[in-house]
Amino acid sequence: MKSTAIGIVMMNDERQHVWSANEQENMAVLNKWAELLRKNLKDRSGATLEIVVGSETIKSIKTARKIGEQLVRSNCKQVIMCYNVWDFPYLVWPFIQTVGTDKPILSLSNNNGAYPGNVGLLATDGALRQAGIRTHRIVGDIDDSETISQVIKWIRASQAATCIKNEVYGCYGGHSMGMETGYFHLVPTIKNFGVTVYQIDQLLLLKTMEKIPSSEIEKGFSWLTDMLEDRILYDGKMLTPETLKRQIALYIAMKKINQEYDFDFCGLKGQRELTEHVCLGDVPEMLMNDPYDWEGSKEPFVCATEADSYAALTMQILKYVSGGLPVLFMDVRLYHPDLDIWDFCNSGNHASWYAALSEDPKENFKKVHFHPALEFYFKAGGASVEFDAAPCQLTFARLGIWDDKPYMVIIKGESLALDEQLRKKINDETNPTWPHVHARLECDFKNFLKVFPCNHILAVAGDCVESLIYFCEICKITPVVLEKNRQIENIWEIVR
Repeated sequence: MKSTAIGIVMMNDERQHVWSANEQENMAVLNKWAELLRKNLKDRSGATLEIVVGSETIKSIKTARKIGEQLVRSNCKQVIMCYNVWDFPYLVWPFIQTVGTDKPILSLSNNNGAYPGNVGLLATDGALRQAGIRTHRIVGDIDDSETISQVIKWIRASQAATCIKNEVYGCYGGHSMGMETGYFHLVPTIKNFGVTVYQIDQLLLLKTMEKIPSSEIEKGFSWLTDMLEDRILYDGKMLTPETLKRQIALYIAMKKINQEYDFDFCGLKGQRELTEHVCLGDVPEMLMNDPYDWEGSKEPFVCATEADSYAALTMQILKYVSGGLPVLFMDVRLYHPDLDIWDFCNSGNHASWYAALSEDPKENFKKVHFHPALEFYFKAGGASVEFDAAPCQLTFARLGIWDDKPYMVIIKGESLALDEQLRKKINDETNPTWPHVHARLECDFKNFLKVFPCNHILAVAGDCVESLIYFCEICKITPVVLEKNRQIENIWEIVR
């Protein structure tokens, strides 16, 4: 997964008799932090992040500029300023002006009475905030697991912000069926996230599909047949080997165009042009978001159903803050108040990884069925993907817009394992041929309705709430965290 370099430096006292006595110890602390982060900051593929350590402490104007230039040469996109002793606050300016005040900044200190790093942190970080520079602060011992966890959560957030900046979203066909909450809101998106869009007509997908060698399509067809066996429920009309092969060709075409244009993530309109004249997009969207296909393991490539652009952007953020996990895309479909359970389902791109949470596709596909597409909605046919998400902790999120200002709704929750009778009853109330997440959210139903921006909700495995809050603050948008037993105002009172 893409990452950006992290600069980590130590602020110090400018008095020679002081810094000459503490230089060695301060550098040992700095290097220990760097090693801790290298050890603990890995993405799902096992890759580590690049940590650039300042070559000496910042103890003069000269060293401040020198270390700043070192980080610039290493193309560091975020900065951790460490405090182990009292420092001279004014030295932050020749350092940070060299690095650039637009970088995410974390001030990190010990909590030690003998060496008042936190005093230096507050004095120095306070100077940055006086000038309107956004920073975050963490104070705690280097051997404290909670302190380390907080630093990692901040880095996940800063990585999301600095990786997404300068990315391009490939939008195949525009927002579907006139869903304006799925529109790519150009100016606020570029201003807050640094992301732009390139829109491509779905005709290019069709023309690319026509050029794909049949041998490539057959390879995908054989793999899916092996994975699903008799769980491909052919009906001789809507789901046939031919309509499934069209879906495979659509996946290959989208993958090829994404690579050709170097898109970072994408969205597929589908309805109505593709779904009525080519095929349903469920299988291609699933495969894009999965960490594997017939070529082997791969990085999940975010693809949003119905070209919902703010869903796609939310998914890309969730992918980064989770360390590269696949992300779920769901309709906010039905709430069961007697059970306090949401049934999130839609004909769309639930990554099959969530069926069993396994790195082995065979284990996940054991729980997956391909059903014939519903002719009422999807006249061109193909397979709808069906499974129930495995029980796990989830972080739900969605970017929205209030009066041209972006915000993000963030909710902690989980997917549930239900007994067979209840599971079937709930699924039958919506559509049993589509994928489902039986979710319990740690928030009040009325508060959810007050602030949730649209009909699509996204989720990733694990607890990413604090990282998402950090991300929002770095990107200067409002995080709206929903919790149980906490009343919340209307969105126009929160986002100003």
